[in-house]
Amino acid sequence: MKKTLMMAVIAATIGFCPTNAQEKVNIGKNNITLQSDLLTPEGLWAMGRISAYAPSPDGKQIVYQVGYYSVPENKSHHVLYIINADGSGQKLLTTTADNETDPTWLGTRIAFIKGGEIWTMDADGGNRQQLSRTDGNVEGYKFSPDGQKVILIKSLPFHDIIKENPSDLPKATGRRVTDLMYRHWDHYVESIQHPFVANVTAEGIGAATDILEGEPYECPMEPFGGIEQLDWSTDSKSIAYTCRKKTGLAYSISTDSDIYLYDVENKTTRNLCKPEGYKDPKVDATKTLRSQKVNAADNLKNNPGYDQNPQFSPDGKYIAWQSMARDGYEADRNRLCVYELATGEKCYLTESFDSDVDAFCWSDTKDAMIYFTGVWHGTYNLYSISQKGELRQIETATPDCRWADFGSLQMLGDGKRIVVERHNYMSPADLYIITPNSKNAKKVSVTQLTYENKHILDQLAKGSVEQRWVKSTDGKDMLYWVILPPHFDATKKYPTLLFCEGGPQSPVSQFWSYRWNFMIMASHGYVIIAPNRHGLPGFGSEWCEEISGDWTGQCMSDYLTAIDDAAANLPYVDKDRMGAVGASFGGFSVYYLAGHHDKRFKCFIAHDGAFNLEAMYTETEENWFSNWEYDDAYWNKDQTANARKTYANSPHRFIDQWDTPILCIHGEKDYRINATQGMSAFNAARMKGIEAELLIFPDENHWVLKPQNGVLWQRTYFNWLDRWLK
Repeated sequence: MKKTLMMAVIAATIGFCPTNAQEKVNIGKNNITLQSDLLTPEGLWAMGRISAYAPSPDGKQIVYQVGYYSVPENKSHHVLYIINADGSGQKLLTTTADNETDPTWLGTRIAFIKGGEIWTMDADGGNRQQLSRTDGNVEGYKFSPDGQKVILIKSLPFHDIIKENPSDLPKATGRRVTDLMYRHWDHYVESIQHPFVANVTAEGIGAATDILEGEPYECPMEPFGGIEQLDWSTDSKSIAYTCRKKTGLAYSISTDSDIYLYDVENKTTRNLCKPEGYKDPKVDATKTLRSQKVNAADNLKNNPGYDQNPQFSPDGKYIAWQSMARDGYEADRNRLCVYELATGEKCYLTESFDSDVDAFCWSDTKDAMIYFTGVWHGTYNLYSISQKGELRQIETATPDCRWADFGSLQMLGDGKRIVVERHNYMSPADLYIITPNSKNAKKVSVTQLTYENKHILDQLAKGSVEQRWVKSTDGKDMLYWVILPPHFDATKKYPTLLFCEGGPQSPVSQFWSYRWNFMIMASHGYVIIAPNRHGLPGFGSEWCEEISGDWTGQCMSDYLTAIDDAAANLPYVDKDRMGAVGASFGGFSVYYLAGHHDKRFKCFIAHDGAFNLEAMYTETEENWFSNWEYDDAYWNKDQTANARKTYANSPHRFIDQWDTPILCIHGEKDYRINATQGMSAFNAARMKGIEAELLIFPDENHWVLKPQNGVLWQRTYFNWLDRWLK
């Protein structure tokens, strides 16, 4: 491993963690001189990461959050900046070693979280005041439009499933578990979040009322939900919130969450998705819900799938939210549901868009337009839709960027311009201002607002990205991305990686990752082939849904079709130096291909992959996933044909055909795909005499989040590839 950017990392984190917590620090865009123009793991971790942001009510300024990471300290520091909407006047507001996060506006002042409490400050960073006093328990918040109330997210002890130990055994570490969902993602469920509402006065935030008082349900929802799952009505009298009101076994097999409307004054709640008195149909917990009564046509009107992330319209007449039709299917198409408060009527606006609605926001104009991002043909694009369902894509390509993904988005105060987060394979996230044209989608102003990592990117040579289409074995057109190394020479041959996507229904879009990063792979001299195989959104629902119940069929053929096409038709691809890599379902794909690749590949890397599907069926915590994907529990005697095929084609059944070196990576706090899966694959490889390594992280989950672990991951990854492909 070349020693290229370690000094850059140190320079970028000077004063990272001072002894005196009040000592001022200098964190940000330090002058960094790189020793190479190729991206390295240390350079990747030197980059600032933009996350939360909020436009001021008058639309003139944006406050935003950036995280900086120190590899030597193995820590992060989150700071706040402010910038004018024209890109001028950028200023660092955070001046101490305290993390400051979750910025928003309270009138003309900026609110934020520090030390688990809500603080406010002037727009120049001065006159700081602490509003809440909760012993550091605030995990999220949202002020009402009139500024007189606030939602507080706090955690409460929860012992319905993991029972509390006797008080006379304070050092006992055992957990007595009485039902399912006793752990989620990366932790044991011994607390749940609840939303509280409190008054805001000149003295600060007053006593808070739990709007789910006495209810054993979480809000926001695990594992990724945040304050976006709640919203205030425009008159500040009501709160719309997301909740799955289930526990234990019922929770573990169902994705049925609803939107509830809470009356702040009367402390009453009603469900906007289901009629009063609705009862769930009985289900068989060992079978897919696809064909059970809960998903029968006459029950779909009751919103049995995921419903989440409500937003009130600016005029207060409507609530929009993301809605999935079917229960038990976490990758169902996300539609945009609009609910009229006066009549209770629901309208699904985006039925003409055969892909997912991701981030969205209302415009403030009279036509009540909604802007949203959605994936189509390998990129997250920006769209608008009217209340009549008139859909159009907003053209946002720029001369220097043909393809890019849009992430979160918010309206500026003028209701006409949009703040968006944008990134692609060669550039991490920055903020942009988009000014749509109501009459011509192509006459759009796209202005970059932040240049968070320009000081690093300007010193790096970038690779290039190409689109290529090929016929799949079922005669359909498949897109795959080709990522080429910096300083590419078309006369040379390069080692090549087949990238296997996770999900299984996550798009291969223009993502920027701090682990599965195509720029750093290309910088190490690899060509990357990244197929949008069957089972990915952005090519229509039929294409996306073909993977469920068929994990080892068409999608695996697609992988081989893409790499074979590249090897045969791209002269710079060295067919004798090819590897396959992937995580999650991509890791499963690697384990399966290891027994079915006909010596195409010289090495494999599988991260957090499923290896033994029978074991995973009862190991994973969200049982709706395996039920939907496999159809049946492995012990059912009346299994469907898809279920029998799934279990018969589990990768662990083909170890006798493994013949290629493999690196297995897993986190022991991964409760989605347990670490025993990676350990089993490694053990089997070594017992069969195959060259193998296991990189195990006792303190990481389905991802790798700690800086030094992240660098270790990258170094191990490239050392393994270089050993077999160079």
